[in-house]
Amino acid sequence: MTRLTKTTLFKPAPPRAETLMDKTTRIVRGIIDEEAEQRLLKTSRLRKARLEREAATPEDTVAAKPGRARAKPRATAAKTTAK
Repeated sequence: MTRLTKTTLFKPAPPRAETLMDKTTRIVRGIIDEEAEQRLLKTSRLRKARLEREAATPEDTVAAKPGRARAKPRATAAKTTAK
Protein backbone atom coordinates (compact mmCIF):
# COMPACT_ATOMS: atom_id res chain seq x y z
CA MET A 1 0.00 0.00 0.00
CA THR A 2 1.21 3.51 -0.76
CA ARG A 3 1.71 6.15 1.82
CA LEU A 4 -1.02 8.72 2.07
CA THR A 5 0.21 12.26 1.62
CA LYS A 6 -1.30 15.47 0.36
CA THR A 7 -0.16 14.80 -3.18
CA THR A 8 -1.35 11.21 -3.34
CA LEU A 9 -4.61 11.58 -1.46
CA PHE A 10 -5.81 14.84 -3.00
CA LYS A 11 -5.15 15.23 -6.66
CA PRO A 12 -4.83 18.85 -7.72
CA ALA A 13 -7.72 20.00 -9.86
CA PRO A 14 -6.70 21.14 -13.28
CA PRO A 15 -6.99 24.90 -13.72
CA ARG A 16 -10.30 25.90 -15.19
CA ALA A 17 -9.99 27.23 -18.69
CA GLU A 18 -11.05 30.84 -19.12
CA THR A 19 -14.12 31.07 -21.31
CA LEU A 20 -14.63 33.77 -23.89
CA MET A 21 -17.22 35.46 -21.67
CA ASP A 22 -14.81 35.42 -18.69
CA LYS A 23 -12.12 37.00 -20.84
CA THR A 24 -14.51 39.69 -22.09
CA THR A 25 -15.73 40.41 -18.56
CA ARG A 26 -12.16 40.75 -17.27
CA ILE A 27 -11.19 43.15 -20.06
CA VAL A 28 -14.34 45.27 -19.71
CA ARG A 29 -13.93 45.55 -15.94
CA GLY A 30 -10.36 46.70 -16.47
CA ILE A 31 -11.50 49.37 -18.94
CA ILE A 32 -14.27 50.57 -16.62
CA ASP A 33 -11.92 50.75 -13.64
CA GLU A 34 -9.39 52.72 -15.69
CA GLU A 35 -12.06 55.18 -16.88
CA ALA A 36 -13.33 55.65 -13.32
CA GLU A 37 -9.80 56.39 -12.11
CA GLN A 38 -9.26 58.92 -14.91
CA ARG A 39 -12.62 60.55 -14.11
CA LEU A 40 -11.66 60.92 -10.44
CA LEU A 41 -8.30 62.44 -11.37
CA LYS A 42 -9.96 64.91 -13.73
CA THR A 43 -12.59 65.85 -11.15
CA SER A 44 -9.99 66.52 -8.48
CA ARG A 45 -7.86 68.52 -10.91
CA LEU A 46 -10.82 70.68 -11.97
CA ARG A 47 -11.95 71.16 -8.36
CA LYS A 48 -8.46 72.30 -7.39
CA ALA A 49 -8.35 74.75 -10.31
CA ARG A 50 -11.80 76.13 -9.42
CA LEU A 51 -10.86 76.62 -5.77
CA GLU A 52 -7.63 78.38 -6.76
CA ARG A 53 -9.53 80.63 -9.17
CA GLU A 54 -12.16 81.48 -6.55
CA ALA A 55 -9.43 82.25 -3.99
CA ALA A 56 -7.70 84.58 -6.45
CA THR A 57 -10.81 86.63 -7.30
CA PRO A 58 -11.80 89.54 -5.05
CA GLU A 59 -15.02 89.26 -3.11
CA ASP A 60 -16.63 92.16 -5.03
CA THR A 61 -16.72 90.25 -8.30
CA VAL A 62 -17.99 87.07 -6.69
CA ALA A 63 -21.26 88.69 -5.52
CA ALA A 64 -23.97 88.66 -8.17
CA LYS A 65 -25.25 91.95 -9.47
CA PRO A 66 -28.97 92.52 -9.13
CA GLY A 67 -30.53 91.89 -12.51
CA ARG A 68 -33.53 93.38 -14.21
CA ALA A 69 -36.93 91.98 -13.51
CA ARG A 70 -38.04 89.41 -15.97
CA ALA A 71 -40.46 90.66 -18.61
CA LYS A 72 -43.89 89.12 -18.31
CA PRO A 73 -45.34 87.57 -21.44
CA ARG A 74 -48.04 89.65 -23.04
CA ALA A 75 -51.57 88.49 -22.57
CA THR A 76 -53.25 87.83 -25.85
CA ALA A 77 -56.64 89.44 -26.21
CA ALA A 78 -59.43 86.99 -26.81
CA LYS A 79 -60.84 87.36 -30.28
CA THR A 80 -64.45 88.37 -30.14
CA THR A 81 -66.69 88.27 -33.10
CA ALA A 82 -69.31 90.97 -33.37
CA LYS A 83 -72.67 89.85 -34.68
